Amino acid sequence: MSMDTYMVAPIGWVESPLTDRDQAPKQGDEGSPEAWLVFEERVREGLADLRPGDVIIVLTWLDRARRDVLSVHPRGDAGRPRQGVFSTRSPDRPNPVGLHRVGVLAVEGTRLRVRDLEALDGTPVLDVKPVLDRDTER
Repeated sequence: MSMDTYMVAPIGWVESPLTDRDQAPKQGDEGSPEAWLVFEERVREGLADLRPGDVIIVLTWLDRARRDVLSVHPRGDAGRPRQGVFSTRSPDRPNPVGLHRVGVLAVEGTRLRVRDLEALDGTPVLDVKPVLDRDTER
């Protein structure tokens, strides 16, 4: 088995009032404030078809996460038994890729205003993908 290394370059970043991980909601739909996704000019063309009302998946690099964690108490609740990180949404994991389902509220050039994003201010954005409807969007 080969352990290749892959380089991933951010295409933007998060602008959010959330700056402290301990005060951020565990999931975006649990009270996160509206935030901006700010993209580099080089990816402007890729944003061309996004509109307010769209629901998208945002992949981020959770740059403040620990990478040496393999098990956690789900949701940080010590009363719950430990689980392997791959069966949880913990940000702490070997490759801390964040997966966020967000709603687009506004599009302003290379900036998207979104709801339901729990990522911290300055978090690098790696990619954006549409939420697929199983029957119509293949």
